[in-house]
Amino acid sequence: MTNNVSSKTKDWSKSFNRILYTGFLLIAIFYLVFSKNIPEAVGSLGIALIFDPFNPKQPWGQRPLYQRIWLFVHVGIVLLGFVYILIR
Repeated sequence: MTNNVSSKTKDWSKSFNRILYTGFLLIAIFYLVFSKNIPEAVGSLGIALIFDPFNPKQPWGQRPLYQRIWLFVHVGIVLLGFVYILIR
């Protein structure tokens, strides 16, 4: 006895990731602008990268160029922030 019921569920991962990504970006901006706490800002920016703001199920090679550039720039900013923290 098998049930061939197909349930349609909405994939919330894209919306969930975007919300968390934006939240961590806003936290980083808050730490950078208002608290002048660079290590916390860099940490929040690094954590934001965990939550892919684009379609997380799309393979890297199939992503549009602007998405790849955006993520590379984001990683670059985080790496520069870590270097700044280490040398100051």
